[in-house]
Amino acid sequence: MVMMASSMRPSAPSSNPRLLRLLVVSDAWHPQVNGVVRTLEWLMREAINHGIELYLLTPDQFSSISAPTYPEIRLSLALPGTVAKRIEAFHPDAIHIATEGPLGILARLYCLRRNKRFTTCYHTRFPEYIAARVPIPLSLSYAALRRFHNAAQATLVSTPALCDELAARGFSKLRIWQRGIDLNLFRSGERQNLDLPGPISLYVGRVAVEKNIEAFLEADIQGTKIVVGDGPSKADLSRRFPGVRFTGVLSGKQLADIYASADVFVFPSRTDTFGLVMLEALAAGTPVAALPVTGPQQVLGDSGCGIMNEDLAQAAREALLIPRQKCRDFAAGFGIEESARCFFEQVTATLIDNA
Repeated sequence: MVMMASSMRPSAPSSNPRLLRLLVVSDAWHPQVNGVVRTLEWLMREAINHGIELYLLTPDQFSSISAPTYPEIRLSLALPGTVAKRIEAFHPDAIHIATEGPLGILARLYCLRRNKRFTTCYHTRFPEYIAARVPIPLSLSYAALRRFHNAAQATLVSTPALCDELAARGFSKLRIWQRGIDLNLFRSGERQNLDLPGPISLYVGRVAVEKNIEAFLEADIQGTKIVVGDGPSKADLSRRFPGVRFTGVLSGKQLADIYASADVFVFPSRTDTFGLVMLEALAAGTPVAALPVTGPQQVLGDSGCGIMNEDLAQAAREALLIPRQKCRDFAAGFGIEESARCFFEQVTATLIDNA
């Protein structure tokens, strides 16, 4: 069976010898709504198809506090001994540490003290995110992350470009994990009459300073701008840009429908390592306008499904000319099934030398 961290606790070892027991440790979990959380949800759903019994160790299982300026992010107050007991109660065959937060740090400490192999994943450019809030040099932040990840048997990254960038910063044992999305969900979106002046320009994601949303909101793009999501910058931005529609968080069919109802998806971030939301928009048939930076370059490439330009308004105007079916066809190559297969193979490969 697949265990959900939000409702179940570790059990005794499975009596089914075909299932490999995988523990995933993540500081990112509900009520956060982001690519890491959605990816973990999809992996949980896919695990059984790959002979995996998956258990999540997340902040909702411990006392926690809100992150400064970001109440959706819960920081676990767990003690090392408590985390160790939770891990040992599950009897994992493999351990994957998805984030570099408090739980990730304690799980890494557990593995190092007991000589347990583990894998990690580099999801987020935390050095740039931190630098956007406080004056900490990137070199110091990257040194801390390099030390964290280089102790792992492998660190999974989303694109070859990110792999090269991290390798140049001294990260080792990097492996590519191609991301994927729930194609069935986002292809099911129905184009709605939103009764708003068109064209409709859409942003989906965290409403936070590191996402560079102001570049979208300030761009001279005709029609109506819609922002889907929540975060610490929402109140300020909604006050400063009263003409923009802020919907809050949407999920499931509602999210798929808003993707399908937009005429262009605008991705203003300069720091995302990938950008699953671009694939979600493309699966719904909506072309992308983005800045010419690593995330969009790796997702869009030469697909012709998006326009990358330092002038977001110009990119949005040109993207309107892209056929929607072309976007759907391109996104079809990024299903969650193949992404899950790649993930489970990479993680369980750490067991080979343990046999």
